[in-house]
Amino acid sequence: MPLTRLIVDNLRNLKHVELKPHPRLNVIYGANGSGKTSLLEAVNMLSLGRSFRSHRSKPIINYDTDRLTLYGEVGLERVTRIGVEKTRQGDTSIRVDGRNILSAAELAEHLPVLALNADSFELITGSPKLRRQLLDWLAFHVEPSFYGVWRNLQHCLKQRNSLLRRGRISGPELRPWDQQLVTLSAAIDEHRRRSFSPFLDALNSLEDLLPGVGEINLEYRRGWKRGEDYQELLEAHLEQDLLRGFTQVGPHRADIKITVNGENAADVLSRGQQKVVVAALVVAQGMVFNQHTGKQVLYLVDDLPAELDQDRSRQLGGWLSGLNAQVFITGVEQGALIGMWPETELQNAAVFHVEHGKVSQETLGAE
Repeated sequence: MPLTRLIVDNLRNLKHVELKPHPRLNVIYGANGSGKTSLLEAVNMLSLGRSFRSHRSKPIINYDTDRLTLYGEVGLERVTRIGVEKTRQGDTSIRVDGRNILSAAELAEHLPVLALNADSFELITGSPKLRRQLLDWLAFHVEPSFYGVWRNLQHCLKQRNSLLRRGRISGPELRPWDQQLVTLSAAIDEHRRRSFSPFLDALNSLEDLLPGVGEINLEYRRGWKRGEDYQELLEAHLEQDLLRGFTQVGPHRADIKITVNGENAADVLSRGQQKVVVAALVVAQGMVFNQHTGKQVLYLVDDLPAELDQDRSRQLGGWLSGLNAQVFITGVEQGALIGMWPETELQNAAVFHVEHGKVSQETLGAE
């Protein structure tokens, strides 16, 4: 389900842009600050209803207007029309085929997107939240009931933490929320485990293509130790939870431990090796998505030559080509971006040049 049409109005320096992207490879090049990443930002907003660069609307809206609008058409045979509007006051309107929708989750089902950018490369060294997001993205797309359980879990944690912050709360007062939390946590854990197993298989299929990295191992950690009773843990941690004002153990503390040859990956891998492993993790996500849904994810790859050397960029290009996915990739020089793809893939490509917020389509190789 590729993005076949994109219209952007007033997103940062993109006053008005209309594109007809290629269903496979889209090379976007131009000087730094020209608006390349803003194009990827627009696609991401059509998928999630929000930017991957800012949580606030005001900084992403062009300075001389009060709103931005995005329009996209998804699909080749059956077309889904998506519209997103954001105002400086922080209001967001989302429409799919003329219907107003309130759930970003529904939006993501129509245009599943994975981004590989500077923030993605913190997956190994960054906080557990980043690795939970990776796992939950998978669970959301391959486990139909995951999102409803996850949403109820967030509500339950919010209510329990609100009571904890009031102080002087007894065990019996918390018990209804604890019971609900135990049930939801077990369900979330099961969804994550079922998603994690095929993810490991997909990553292992790429491992031979990671020369010099070593034996990579991923271990899912659910947020409390194996064999421990979660209900008993909540009771045992009640005093500390009251002191700190939040729930300290549970699925909201889940993580993926990444090791290489038995050592913490962040400690033994060079920065370049970390980046190629992260690229493999993101590719493996798309592989699992394809296996379970029969559909393809759309990849947004931002300024790759600045993150990976030529050999590793070609390696990623080979992986993405093998997925037959739609890709939007940005960089300063067209030649460096084209060079990472197999010759056969370049037959299915479009090239766009971005300059001062204006976008023009060019012939492949004409720079």
